[in-house]
Amino acid sequence: MQHSSITVGLPVYNAMPFLPEAIESLLGQTVGCFNILAVVDGADDGSLQYLETIRDQRLRVLWQPNRGLTATLNRMLLEIKTGWLIRQDADDISYPTRIERIQEQIALYPNAAMFYSLAEYYPPTRSLGLYRCSRGSPQELRQIVQSGYLLSICHPSVALNVEKTLAVGGYRNIPHCEDADLWWRLALSHDIHMLPEVLIGFRQNASSVSSRNSNAQELHGLYSQYLLLSHLSGRQPLSLADISPLLEPYISAHQLEAKQQLRCLNMHLAAKRYASAFASLASSLIASPSYLIRRMMDELFPANSIANGISPELFYRREEVFWP
Repeated sequence: MQHSSITVGLPVYNAMPFLPEAIESLLGQTVGCFNILAVVDGADDGSLQYLETIRDQRLRVLWQPNRGLTATLNRMLLEIKTGWLIRQDADDISYPTRIERIQEQIALYPNAAMFYSLAEYYPPTRSLGLYRCSRGSPQELRQIVQSGYLLSICHPSVALNVEKTLAVGGYRNIPHCEDADLWWRLALSHDIHMLPEVLIGFRQNASSVSSRNSNAQELHGLYSQYLLLSHLSGRQPLSLADISPLLEPYISAHQLEAKQQLRCLNMHLAAKRYASAFASLASSLIASPSYLIRRMMDELFPANSIANGISPELFYRREEVFWP
C-alpha cells in the first residue's frame, strides 16, 4: 500500500474542545501510510490555531470562509491527490485499526465505490447503542435502493472512491442529507462494501448538525427518497422548495420527538447527567412507544433490511401531485 493511496478528510467548523482527540485518534493508527486533509470552514473558536501546532508531515490544513459541509466535502474530493477519501468529522474518533482495515478491504475490492463500518456512540462507556445501520452484501444494499428506500450509513464511517464519487456528481446540495443522497447514487452503479465491525466512535453533541436541524434533516431525507423514486421511475422531480409542502405531512412529530430525545439521552449520559438521561428516555417512550421499541429491536436483532424512508407507495399513490 502506497503512502498516497488514502486521505482522511476532516471538515472543521468550531470543533473545539473535541478536535484534539479526533486528531490524536488518527495519529495513533496502527499504520501510518495515509494523508490527512483538514479544511477549516470559517471556524473562529481556535480550531485553526490548534491544527497549526500539529507537527506531522501527513497533515495539510486549508482555511476557507464558511461555506457549509456540502461545499467543504466537494472541495476535499477535488483537492486530494489520492484515490480514496476517508470521512471523519472533527468530533469523532477513529479506532486504532480503522485505516489498516480499510486498506485491507481496498486491496481485496479495488473496484468498489465505497466502504463503511459499524459505528458506536461515543464515548462507549457513557453512551447506549450502535448507529442504526443498513447491513448486507453489495447486492443486498443495492436491492434496498432499487426497492425505493435510502441506505442508513454513518457518514463519518465511510471511505469513498474519489473517481467514482465524482462521476456520479459528488455531494449534492441537500443540507443535512447530502450523504444518503450520495449513497443511493453510488449503490445503483457500483458496489458498496460493509465492514461488519465497529471502527469509529460517533459523538453526539448539542452543536452537531443532526442535533440542531432534526426537522430539516427529516424533510430533506424524504426529498432524497423522492429523488431516488424519480430516478427509478424515469420521472422529472420537482425542486425542494416546490415539493416541501407535499412532504411535510409525512413527518411524524411524535417520532421526531422520540428520536431527538434518544439523541439527548446519549448526550446526557456522556456528560454524566444521569437524571436528565432518564428523563429523556421517558420522554422518548411517551412521544412514540413504537419508535423506541423499533430502535430497541434494531439493537438486539440487527437486520439487513434496515433502511430509511417511508413506503414508496405513498408517493406512487399520488403520482399526479408528486410528478405533475
